[in-house]
Amino acid sequence: MTVCAVEPSAGFENGDENGDEYGGGGVSGDGPAPAGCTFTADGAYGARLASAGGSWFPERWTLDGPEPYAVPLPRNQPEEPGTEVQPMADGRVLIHRVVGGRHAFSLLYPTGPGTGELPLGAVGCPDRSARLRLLPPAPDGERAYALAVGPRTTSVWLVAGGAFGPERLAELPGRCSGGVWLDRSGRLLALDRETDGRTKAVVVDLECGGEVSPLLQIAADSDDRVLLADHDSGLLIVRSDAPSPGQGRLGWGVLGSTLPVRFPKCLRVPDCSVTPFAIQPGQVLTPESCAVALRVDGPTGSWVGVWRPAERRVHHLRAPEGWLTGAGLWTPEGVLRLPYATQAVPCGVAQVSAPPAAAPETGAAPGPRPEQEPQQERPSRPQPAAPPPGHPGRLTAPGEPRPPAPSARPPAPSAARPVPLREAPLGRLVTN
Repeated sequence: MTVCAVEPSAGFENGDENGDEYGGGGVSGDGPAPAGCTFTADGAYGARLASAGGSWFPERWTLDGPEPYAVPLPRNQPEEPGTEVQPMADGRVLIHRVVGGRHAFSLLYPTGPGTGELPLGAVGCPDRSARLRLLPPAPDGERAYALAVGPRTTSVWLVAGGAFGPERLAELPGRCSGGVWLDRSGRLLALDRETDGRTKAVVVDLECGGEVSPLLQIAADSDDRVLLADHDSGLLIVRSDAPSPGQGRLGWGVLGSTLPVRFPKCLRVPDCSVTPFAIQPGQVLTPESCAVALRVDGPTGSWVGVWRPAERRVHHLRAPEGWLTGAGLWTPEGVLRLPYATQAVPCGVAQVSAPPAAAPETGAAPGPRPEQEPQQERPSRPQPAAPPPGHPGRLTAPGEPRPPAPSARPPAPSAARPVPLREAPLGRLVTN
C-alpha cells in the first residue's frame, strides 16, 4: 500500500491554532485541519490522538490483520491537545511532546495492561518563534523525521531510528513547509521553501549532507508546491497558482517525464476546498490510471472524491460516519480504506472501490453521492536539481540553444534523481 501525506494547512504549519505555541494539531481557518489519523507507509499500523472523558491519549490501530483493532496507550497523565503521534513499522508509536520549551520524543508500546515508554531525547529551539513538527512517516517505517522552521532557516531532524538520539541532518535557508518522500529509501525529501516572497518546491538529499536542489518551478512569479508522490508510477500531485495568479490550483505531473504539468478543470469544485490525501500504488508505468483520493470540504460538510489523471471528472462519494477526516490509504487493487470511529464502532475501516472510468457528466452538482455507500470492516522522480542547459532531461526554454547530441559513452552510475517538472511556456497549458 502507498500512504501519502496531506498538505498541512497554513495555521497548522505556523502552530497558531488552539493557542498551541509550537504547533501540532487542531483546526485552522486558513485551510483543512490535519488528518485525523497517520499510517505507516505499508498501511500496517495507524496512530491518532484519541479522547475519552475530556482526556487525550495516544491510540495505535492495527490494520494488517483480518479485522482492525485499536490499542490505547495512555500514560500517567493526559496528553496536551495537539500532541503529535506517528506509528512505526514495528508497532511502536512515536510521540512528540513540548516540555518546558523543548521538543521531547519517545516511543510508546503496550506492556500487558500498561504502556511502556522509551525516551529518545529532545530538541531545543533557542528562538521562541521557531516551530517544529513531525514529517510524514518515512517509507521504511524504521525512522522518523521532524521539520524545525525558524525565522530565516529550516532544519531537518532525525528524531527516531538514529544511533544517538535526535540528530540534525540538514539546514536550509528560508522557511519550509510540506514534506513528501520521493523514493523508497527515504533519501530524497521534497519541501516547499519560501524565499523572497515566493514558494518553490525543492529536494533535500539526506544522504549528501542535506544538499538542496530545485524541484518544481513552473513560473518565476508562481507559488509551486508538491503535495503527494507515488513511488511506483511516479505520479506527482502539485498545487500552483501559475495558471490562475493568486489562486492555487491542483495539477499533476510525472517524475522522470519532460511533459508539462497539467491542471485539470474538474479539480476546481465550486465553493469547496479540495485536498488530495492518497494515491493508488502499484500502477507501474501508468500514472494516468492511478486513482487519487481527495478530501472535499464544502458548506454541507466533508466527503471523499476519487479522480484519475486520465479522466475529466471527480467521483464524489459519501464518507463513512465518524470518518477520521483526511485519513485513508489505497490498496494496489484500487480499494480505498477509510478509518472511522464512532461510539458503537471505536475502530473501523470502510472499504470503497474506485469507480470505473466513465464519461464525464454534464450539469452534475458537486457533493457526495448517496447511492455509493462504503463497505465497513468492524472489529470484534520533478527535479531535485535543475539540469543545466543541454541536459537531456531538461525542457528547453524559448530562445535557449538546443542541446548537442548525447555522447555515445554512458555516464557513470549515480543515485536516481527526479527529472524537472516545468511548464514552459504557460501558453501550452493542458487542462484536461
